Amino acid sequence: MLDRFKLLILIPLLFTLASCGKSVPKLENFDQKTWMGDRKACQDHRMAMTASLEAQRSKMLALDEMAIVSLLGNPDQNELYKRNQKFYTYFLQPGPGCPAPNASPKKLIIRFNAMGLAKEITFE
Repeated sequence: MLDRFKLLILIPLLFTLASCGKSVPKLENFDQKTWMGDRKACQDHRMAMTASLEAQRSKMLALDEMAIVSLLGNPDQNELYKRNQKFYTYFLQPGPGCPAPNASPKKLIIRFNAMGLAKEITFE
């Protein structure tokens, strides 16, 4: 009887803990639709949102890969590095593949650790 009672308490508790996670933040002064529509920054709309993203960098740290993709869309480039680290690159100025690419475009680079969490966010 007591074991059944423990099980009835333990199962909902496990489901509650499993559903907990860092939610996707709402970024201020950031037009997600425009950002995602400007693939590789070919339309040069992303640069205007850079200051806002830099100011809110801490909101994106520790988000998992799927949360970053839901927030910023698929990366323009991604790279798998040693020890299962990943780098997602989002161009802020027209990048390779655009009709008029910038020679060295500015980029937003997000480094994910082996656990898939955003560990470092840099603007180059």
